[in-house]
Amino acid sequence: MIHTSIHTVDNPAEPGELAVAVRVGQRMLAAYGTVDDGDIFAYAQAHGGLAEALRILLRAVGAERVGGLPGETTEKKATSVSRCPAAHHDDPTPCDGPTVVTVLDAANAGADGCEHHAARLLASLDGGRVYALPDAPAGAAIRVFKAAGTIRPFAWVDRGERA
Repeated sequence: MIHTSIHTVDNPAEPGELAVAVRVGQRMLAAYGTVDDGDIFAYAQAHGGLAEALRILLRAVGAERVGGLPGETTEKKATSVSRCPAAHHDDPTPCDGPTVVTVLDAANAGADGCEHHAARLLASLDGGRVYALPDAPAGAAIRVFKAAGTIRPFAWVDRGERA
């Protein structure tokens, strides 16, 4: 009598959180480790990607901080904790909602953003374009485009909002 054993696996082995975090960090560093000088759009995109990779890594090792840094004011937490990739690091304003559009520059580099930061970014670009993400509310890209037409480039600098 020949005995055969069939081994079934209900849940194939999945990589652990740390392994996934390391892979994400490596990919983000490869993609955003070097940014061209003066390309504000690339800086915003790189900052968002690298910040998210760091959050994933900190979460995987159980060191994610909830509620901001010690000594941060409530206002600073609102502007620094969960900001869209389109938000410039010197822009102190908070996001006005979820990420709903992608803003592309003349070279087709892009960053996703909330309507508020996407409009500010679009206003600061020459030859920029805006596209709604698939799950965006109707008219989001149009609202961003129209708002950008009423905003000065680098509005946070012109109005003295710089932190």
